[in-house]
Amino acid sequence: MAITIESSVWEPNPSIYIFLFFSCCFSIFLFPHFTNSNRTSTVFDHGISSSFLRFQRKFILLYSLSSVMEGLWLAFGEFELASYGVGREQMVMSLCYRFGASLIASPFLGVISDLIGHKKACLFFGILHLFVGIWKRVSEYPSIFVTSICLSLASTIFSFSFESWMVTLHEKQGHRLDSLNDTFWLMAFSEPACFIASQVFANWLVGDNFEKKTAPSTAAIFLATVCITFLSRGWAENPQAISLKDYSVSFYAYILGDKRIWLLGWAQACLYFSIGIFWILWAPTVVADGREVHLGLIYPFFLGSRMLGSTVFPWLTSGRLPIRTEDWLVYAYIILGLVLSIIAYDYQEIGVLVTLFILFHACVGLILPSLARLRTMYVPNELRGGMMGLSLAPANAAMLLSLVEGGYYRNVGNAALMAFGVLGLLTSAGCMHALKQWGKQPYNNWHKQ
Repeated sequence: MAITIESSVWEPNPSIYIFLFFSCCFSIFLFPHFTNSNRTSTVFDHGISSSFLRFQRKFILLYSLSSVMEGLWLAFGEFELASYGVGREQMVMSLCYRFGASLIASPFLGVISDLIGHKKACLFFGILHLFVGIWKRVSEYPSIFVTSICLSLASTIFSFSFESWMVTLHEKQGHRLDSLNDTFWLMAFSEPACFIASQVFANWLVGDNFEKKTAPSTAAIFLATVCITFLSRGWAENPQAISLKDYSVSFYAYILGDKRIWLLGWAQACLYFSIGIFWILWAPTVVADGREVHLGLIYPFFLGSRMLGSTVFPWLTSGRLPIRTEDWLVYAYIILGLVLSIIAYDYQEIGVLVTLFILFHACVGLILPSLARLRTMYVPNELRGGMMGLSLAPANAAMLLSLVEGGYYRNVGNAALMAFGVLGLLTSAGCMHALKQWGKQPYNNWHKQ
């Protein structure tokens, strides 16, 4: 007699989508009634010049296009590798290629971006995506090594060049320094929104026909072409005239010689590492329950909660609350550490895990623009790319070691990898507390000296 085994399927509550959407809307549209426009500028402040609004909207459009390109490969990458018959070990090797390339290149790309100009670096970002799109479109079996290296370099440039370029343009055009906060949270808000759009776009392009695996490559070619054209014709840049020797002297004095930058860099590196560990391990953690889970339905929750977290940033920087950036970062890092520690404990109820994942990304959404604000306070614009690129190196080294030992050789368990992330996040909270004690009082940043 045959035995039928019924599989249990876990599906998220659709009302969570509605809750995240309306929460973001309420947070954004109720903010003008809370803010004190006499103390700080906001996107809703009618006193902001029209030239700044044009600059901001133009940049956010460019950043959104670039985010869609990044998100397209993030949403489609694993499916694409599976469609070529790539196994688990080869996928792990692909990730090793990416983090290894970023480990080697990130410090140099940051310095080069500062020296030649961030616009040229952003153009190179678009060229890399264009090359990968064409390579995948014309090649029946594109090299995993080549595509992984190119996408790794593009992601590294994306992580610091756009922000550095925006801050430099903002200062050169003479816009109000406090209006940078608006652009920071708009960038933090638009990036996950564009990642969601990328997922929808990739699903629409592929549909149920697995033979259409080259369709996202065609879309990437189109988006990269638009981005390159926009960058080439719509922006002007005069890169700083400084030699590598003078840059090295300044970098040693203002970056390597400043203990506050070390604290900020460590906090950034630990955040990047914890995010990377999360994205690699969240799916195995969820399916360990034994039930069937549609992971594509959970993915938008994380990005939506990150959008919601970013909308908290303008409330905290409005000037109405007597709290410093370092203060709320201490609490945010502690919450991240506690959440990741519960996940590392291997609690296997899917509903609880998804709730913890949502809380994790809400805190990430708040931390990212807050760190950008601290970089503006402590890091000279001329050295910003080098500092951000250097802070990526320890995170990439830790990710590469985790993949080799945990993913390839399986000498370290998932819980232990998350525990390392927890340790880094808790030490980052200590770094933020120390930064508050050692920082300039009160917010007398170097731009005003």
